Amino acid sequence: MTRVLLADDQHLVRSGFRLILSVEDDIEVVGEAVDGADAVAQAAAHRPDIVLMDVQMPGTDGIEATRRIVAEGLARVIMLTTFDRDDYLFAALEAGATGFLLKNADPQALVAAVRRAADGHALLAPEVTLRVIERMTAERAAEPPATDALERAGLTEREREVLVLVGEGLSNSEIAARLHLGPATVKTHVSSCLAKLHLRDRVQAVVWAHRHRLVPAAE
Repeated sequence: MTRVLLADDQHLVRSGFRLILSVEDDIEVVGEAVDGADAVAQAAAHRPDIVLMDVQMPGTDGIEATRRIVAEGLARVIMLTTFDRDDYLFAALEAGATGFLLKNADPQALVAAVRRAADGHALLAPEVTLRVIERMTAERAAEPPATDALERAGLTEREREVLVLVGEGLSNSEIAARLHLGPATVKTHVSSCLAKLHLRDRVQAVVWAHRHRLVPAAE
């Protein structure tokens, strides 16, 4: 069972999300928060797996609340907003959000996002993925090649192969098929890469791989 906390200052929005999620057998809504400070407090009290977090809320906003929740290891956070803005997107990712979705996503996309985040996957709304790639491509020229960093971190050759495929956006099952490995083995390698490179999640791993030119530049 995936436990979800809803954080939004609009009651109708929270009610809609609760209605969508409550009909799923594997998802339980454990609480509702009306602002960022309330979200942090309820995350500490309920220890949900996922927080669905609005960006703009009175008092402590969703970005700051996400930063606190992630820093304390209370839950994974998916940001939800009606505003398709780059400053919100990158602030959310820098704060540690696992994903970023627009509120106009269909209900099936919301449910799928919760399940993927609970399984440890990062996710971005299709509308914003290209902009993330563009940002990474612009920044990659300023970063040194990955060779030295990989050697200092002590990644094995297999872990480097896995990191490249993570950077290309492949899931664990796709990496397993590509490298003829078991899914559990791939999961272990991914976890090892994150730990050795001091990365929080797959989003940071993708960014790292692109910035250090492990992955060819996107056209």
